[in-house]
Amino acid sequence: MELLQAFQYLLSPTPLMWLTVGVASGIFVGAIPGLGGGMLMALTVPLTFSMDSTHAVLLLMGMHVGSVTGGLISATLFKMPGTPSAMMTTFDGYPMAQSGKPGLALSLGIGASFLGGLVSAGFLIILAPPLAKLALKFGPWEYFAMVLMALVLISSISQGTMLKGLLSAMLGITAALPGLNASDGQLRLTFGFDSMTDGFNLLPVLLGIFVMSQLIKDTVELNKTASIISLKNTQLFPKLSTWKKQSLNLMRSSIVGTWIGILPGIGASISSMVSYGMAKAFSKTPEKFGTGHKEGVVASEAANNANAGGALIPLITLGIPGAPVDAILLGAMIMHRIQPGPLLFQTNGDLVWALMGGYLVANILMFLVMLFSTRLVARIININRAYMIPIIFVFCLIGAFALSNRIFDVWLVIVFGIVGFVLDKAKFPLGPFVIGYVLTGFLEENLRSGLQASDGSYFPLLTRPLSLIFVLVAVFFLVFPFYTEWRRNRKKD
Repeated sequence: MELLQAFQYLLSPTPLMWLTVGVASGIFVGAIPGLGGGMLMALTVPLTFSMDSTHAVLLLMGMHVGSVTGGLISATLFKMPGTPSAMMTTFDGYPMAQSGKPGLALSLGIGASFLGGLVSAGFLIILAPPLAKLALKFGPWEYFAMVLMALVLISSISQGTMLKGLLSAMLGITAALPGLNASDGQLRLTFGFDSMTDGFNLLPVLLGIFVMSQLIKDTVELNKTASIISLKNTQLFPKLSTWKKQSLNLMRSSIVGTWIGILPGIGASISSMVSYGMAKAFSKTPEKFGTGHKEGVVASEAANNANAGGALIPLITLGIPGAPVDAILLGAMIMHRIQPGPLLFQTNGDLVWALMGGYLVANILMFLVMLFSTRLVARIININRAYMIPIIFVFCLIGAFALSNRIFDVWLVIVFGIVGFVLDKAKFPLGPFVIGYVLTGFLEENLRSGLQASDGSYFPLLTRPLSLIFVLVAVFFLVFPFYTEWRRNRKKD
């Protein structure tokens, strides 16, 4: 009943308009190499302050859905993935386009993205309510152990070594510590600067890490080019016979993408890699992968779009972002005084069902917009990035300043932009940094609540069944990489 009411609301003019704007702008920005949905969402957050909270969340979610799909256009036509998750699409999409079949490559990518999104939307609607009810049984120790497990998971599966992932998460946690300590009302790590009394605001940190660091990177790599393929006289509507042959690959890739998305912090890039590898392993013609094979395009695009729906499940039910981009969505919800987690179904039930139904509607809109605007977007993304970087830079600084009218926030964007650029160059993953920063308050709050309830004892962390399971999973993922490295060195010796 709630879902039907949500669809009635979503199909009314205003929510549908914001979803359409979000999806269309996400596709446009996602198709431009070097930009991506994270940058667009971070720039848009300050513009949503005066909006209705549900409309703001729908707009940002539409941007996320659109940007993940938009990346396949430049990946297929230019061999330059518009988003990191489209990297695997270049392996078969670009060779297929070069061989004279750009329309087929794009139709496979668009159709796989749409169907992968529908599968993950089904899992989101079915799994989120029971998981939220289970999470209602959590106490402070369960939440603390769960966030600890999420941080270890994010660090162990991120780009680079696990040690770099953990260090990145620790840097994010450190960045969240300055300011007023909510538990005792004392200032900490302000170093005598009045501007740091409130700590580092979330928006300048997100703008710096996601947007400014990418602008610096794009400026350094401004001369990077790729050959362009024309879309004249090509058919972009998928054929039914093609999908019948790809049905098993499509369903497998969608399920893999959804379930990997549920694991906190892994992201769509890993989903597409795992799905691509599985498609190749199960294929009757694995030697064709990388030469313009249909199965490769379908596996990559179905998985990275399904990942977006899977990542919303832990965000809605537990308040933990399933991917770095979802950390922006979490931050926007917090700014609108919406606290994701198990109580969200009780405190903001209408918003939750609108969000879940909105994800399904966003995928339908994405499919329609992609079919009818791909040729136009393919022309627009030839715009020289040298003209776009200054415009984005100015909007980034204006967005940071508008939050509190403080020049300190403008400097924060620049400083965290440099930090993000240096971390990226040193192969430190940015995902653990952002998620560590966003979750620190939640982590500290539950740790203090648990310690107060147990008279300062950490023993309940190991005596409560659910918290013990989370701790054991965290320890496993912490120890396993070092164990495999030790085994590898032992074999060499």
